[in-house]
Amino acid sequence: MFQIPASRIARLATGLALLGLLPGPAAYAQSAPATITVQVNKPGAAVAKNMYGLFFEDINFAADGGLYPELVKNKSFETDDHLLGWKAIRGAAGLETYIISSDRPISNANNHFLRLSTKVAGPDAGFVNEGFRGMGVKQDAEYTFSIYARKGAGSVSGLTVTLEEARRPGAGPETPLSGQGLAQAKITGLTNEWKQYSVVMKPSATSGSARLKLTLDGAGSADIDVVSLFPKDTWMKRENGLRPDLVQLLKDMNPGFLRFPGGCIVEGITLDNRYQWKETIGDVASRQPMINRWNKEFKHRYTPDYYQSFGLGFFEYFQLSEDIGAEPLPILNVGMACQFNSAELAPITSSAAKGPNAAGHDANHAGEPTLETFIQDAIDLIEFANGPANSPWGAKRVAMGHPAPFNLKMIGIGNEQWGPQYLERYEPFAKAVKAKYPNMQIVSSVGPSPDGENFEKATLKMRELKAEFIDEHYYAKPEWFRQNAGRYDNYPRTGPKIFAGEYAAQSVAIGSPDNKNNWDCAISEAAFMTGLERNAGVVTMASYAPMLAHVDAWQWTPNMIWFDNLTSYGTVNYYVQKLYALNKGTSVLPVTMPGKAKNGTDNLFASAVTDAPTGDVIVKLVNYSTTPRAVKVNLAGAKKMGNSGKAFVMASDDLNTLNTIQEPTKLTPKEETFSVSGSNVSYTLAPNSFTVLRIPARK
Repeated sequence: MFQIPASRIARLATGLALLGLLPGPAAYAQSAPATITVQVNKPGAAVAKNMYGLFFEDINFAADGGLYPELVKNKSFETDDHLLGWKAIRGAAGLETYIISSDRPISNANNHFLRLSTKVAGPDAGFVNEGFRGMGVKQDAEYTFSIYARKGAGSVSGLTVTLEEARRPGAGPETPLSGQGLAQAKITGLTNEWKQYSVVMKPSATSGSARLKLTLDGAGSADIDVVSLFPKDTWMKRENGLRPDLVQLLKDMNPGFLRFPGGCIVEGITLDNRYQWKETIGDVASRQPMINRWNKEFKHRYTPDYYQSFGLGFFEYFQLSEDIGAEPLPILNVGMACQFNSAELAPITSSAAKGPNAAGHDANHAGEPTLETFIQDAIDLIEFANGPANSPWGAKRVAMGHPAPFNLKMIGIGNEQWGPQYLERYEPFAKAVKAKYPNMQIVSSVGPSPDGENFEKATLKMRELKAEFIDEHYYAKPEWFRQNAGRYDNYPRTGPKIFAGEYAAQSVAIGSPDNKNNWDCAISEAAFMTGLERNAGVVTMASYAPMLAHVDAWQWTPNMIWFDNLTSYGTVNYYVQKLYALNKGTSVLPVTMPGKAKNGTDNLFASAVTDAPTGDVIVKLVNYSTTPRAVKVNLAGAKKMGNSGKAFVMASDDLNTLNTIQEPTKLTPKEETFSVSGSNVSYTLAPNSFTVLRIPARK
């Protein structure tokens, strides 16, 4: 994610306006329909099966507090601040002492727990957990509460578990509740040894701001750890499943791939803070939490309580990909921390590479990760995903409940890296992966910007290295997307394919907290995507970014899907992406306009594909003007088209229109029908509209 100088954008816009290429507010009034010829009899490049996909990164509480529906924050007391998310209840008959202890823990991996003590039995001897900006619970839904506990000295016989309305914002634990208790349960039979207890709780009312309260029954002490409150209603009803409304929004897009876990999360602020996939598999209770690299990145959205629990780990990512029919695309660290932060580098050892930058003796780097460490992690990941049950890492996948391989076909080496430090690590990394797995496809980085010296040098080098995919990212003002709809029209047809791995129009400026997911951004993205589709022989994958954001806990905006603790909605950008994905087609059809007119002339953009399974011709049209536009679509060479077709239309007179939690479907696609006359379609495009025309073959 990067910043384009506003002065540069202003100069470019002024120049284009003087040339007559960028319209002012006045609409283009056309005396005759604009003729668009679709050469149905000259199909071009195939559209990749996984052309339109998803980009997931744990930013904006996308994982904990979002897609991963655990309601207890810091359930194992393993964050740097061991009591993050927890508060003691203090009163006349409340808790006397509490400590974080590591005396005879559950395991070496989970070696901190909370010890509670009170001399007098009472209803306030305990702790509360605040959840992730509160806890979202629904009336009569079932939630599994579980805990590891053991009793200490005294007469503590058990625990009382209460789900209650949270106190009003900013109030301390001693102030009265703002609402009622929602559910209560008892944990009994504590012994002197660690044991897991569980009970199902059913709230009496719906609340988006509940909290969990644990109190001692009796005087004395007790130890608690791995405190969980997990909904039973998860995607596919899995015990450690995902939030179903969010997964459904993803599945409804028919995504071709799922990129994970990022994003800058891959790199980390330092290498110690990087994403390490091996730490995210196995028993959930043993996964060590780590501070999220986005917690303090933006001063305007400072979020010091943002950690990664890794309840959503690499196994769950692979499983999610399988569930929604998407190809998994893990992005792996190449031995570099984020170049915008520490830019820390892993040494290149002699076992990983030969050359002037290779360290003379691997022993000099004992105890610290070297490039070989990162290469081996990639090799092991492929075995984890695809290896047989009798392989070391394949066996771990099987033990987690997935005997069949995940059929991993591609990985990414590095995220938004650039310069010689990246290239000297990328080359031995890619070579080692190909030596072990020659059919594994590799996505390569060319930096965070779609232009500039670093981008140009990296692109040339990747072409020399015969890279398979180049990962380009675009964050810019809406006009950039409209102006660059022809970016790939004259791109070399041979060499690396383009992965448009991250893109989103920014309504104000890159990184601004005032950016909105408005129609101006979404329709401009739709215009840009006509160029991606027209050039599907070059651009073979594309994904909007970021994907998810909590309305009360975000760091970056815009985002494709927003949610709170109870509900979620797709932005207007989401519906543009969905229309492309659901109308992907199988082959590109050439689109021409009369004379010297080009795509984007008069702010009219078009692309077309044919869909082999149905025989449909699918035409996508963007009218970025304030008046209706009559178009005549000529289906050159078409045979036996149907008499009518379907149109899916998104349009708004107000470019600031957006969906919200309060109005989640303010602007969504509307379905219409239209007539087909022979091989011609006459259609009037609404002002500021994105339209998909599906013209069926005659049955």
